[in-house]
Amino acid sequence: MPTLYLVVAAAGLVAVLNAVRPLRATLVLLPAFFSAWLTAELAPQLVVATILETVVFVLLGAVNGTRGLLALLLSALTLAGLARLIRSSESAADVADRALGELPDGPEPDSDVEATSRLRRFFVPMSFTHPDVERIVDVPYSDVSKRHRLDVYRHHDHPTGCPTLLQVHGGGWVIGDKKEQGRPLMLHLASRGWVCFAPNYRLSPRATWPDHLVDVKRALAWVREHGSEYGADPGFVVLTGGSAGGHLVALAALTANDPRYQPGFEDVDTSVSGCVPYYGVYDLVGETGTKAAKVRRRHLLDRIVMKTTDDQVYRDASPIEAVRPDAPPFLVIHGRNDTLVPVAEARLFVERLRAVSTSPVVYVELPGTQHAFDVFPSIRSAHVVRAVGRFVELLRLRARVSE
Repeated sequence: MPTLYLVVAAAGLVAVLNAVRPLRATLVLLPAFFSAWLTAELAPQLVVATILETVVFVLLGAVNGTRGLLALLLSALTLAGLARLIRSSESAADVADRALGELPDGPEPDSDVEATSRLRRFFVPMSFTHPDVERIVDVPYSDVSKRHRLDVYRHHDHPTGCPTLLQVHGGGWVIGDKKEQGRPLMLHLASRGWVCFAPNYRLSPRATWPDHLVDVKRALAWVREHGSEYGADPGFVVLTGGSAGGHLVALAALTANDPRYQPGFEDVDTSVSGCVPYYGVYDLVGETGTKAAKVRRRHLLDRIVMKTTDDQVYRDASPIEAVRPDAPPFLVIHGRNDTLVPVAEARLFVERLRAVSTSPVVYVELPGTQHAFDVFPSIRSAHVVRAVGRFVELLRLRARVSE
């Protein structure tokens, strides 16, 4: 029994250490990422699990002898590490508040209850419902592909003239679905009178760049024409998305009305009122020089997504190359511990965008934060969702004033 306890305790401590200082070696990149992501975002639940585990092993007599005492020490270190991860999650509120406070007329901190309460987040961390929100699934936005379906999130009271959010999922341009990302944010906003649309888009290898971007713009064009049928104001649309979705919304916002990406609907206005990319891919050329960017291009983009090695194609597809003075307002969110898309890409994108854009560019760099932290309503995700809500509401207020 002491040996089993030692193995279990050691495994827990390794998971915590990997969450604090993630492994970046290519061979273990994905399993290390999943372990770090879940450990960091489920730290409160793991504290309880570790305490219960320790109590059980003590009652079973597993603490006798050197191995048992060593296991007990490892459990104590695990709890200390989990407490550090929880503090890091809580710090997201202050980090976001400081970033938003840099705006000339930045919104005041919001003390409203989040879309998912703390108690519910703890016991049902994967909860994706809200009592005030209804979801309409698989609405077709085009007949070009079976993937051209979107879900609608709106308030049960069906208000009209609502501000609009278009949420684009990630998945490396090859996997993913509209029901897998962005739901905490959409539930939060829909409960406050927004209408949110979450489209699917064609995926590689069957689809080849720029099919993915064309589909996002096609969904945006559909919202322009049909959004009001669901209570949306099609004249005020904010884009958001994570990872590959962050790449797509950033590029969509920076290539508004570009006919290259609007075949058959060139005359539709695809400009937007704001963009909020989470942990997006901004450097497809590899200018940041990170190992992750080089591996991504060699093994994923060249072979499966772009299906070319033409540098011009990569420049055209890179948000850092598409920055422009008339870009809409941006709120860029990235985790400092992101092992799939290094934070260097976000920093370079923000630097270049701020250098030319006449609109606000807010940057929130979250300490101790992995990729995909917002998939479910964790402590950190709830703080960031609230901050995004403040940002987009400010954009809406500014739009009303200018009308």
